[in-house]
Amino acid sequence: MAKKNNQYQLTLEQVSLKDESLKQEQPISFEFENHDEIFQVIEKVEEKQLFENKNDSKELVLGLKLFTEVMLRHRKHPLFEEIAPEIAKFMKKLKSS
Repeated sequence: MAKKNNQYQLTLEQVSLKDESLKQEQPISFEFENHDEIFQVIEKVEEKQLFENKNDSKELVLGLKLFTEVMLRHRKHPLFEEIAPEIAKFMKKLKSS
């Protein structure tokens, strides 16, 4: 039986901070699922050369994929009422650029 979603693990670690007194010693790590293959999406966006800095494409895709997957799971939540149609328009524009 095929898996419904792809599974990932993300680890976020602070490298340096403006205010070192806010430094967290332990990274945050969690697993999550996404219906898209995120590495392929990053590659496709990088190929579009939307930004000079390739990291900008990675940040954009990762942020969008994390956000939109939560939004899809909670599509009826009032928090997403206003932004859901705009995100759909944005995603179509991104895919067509």
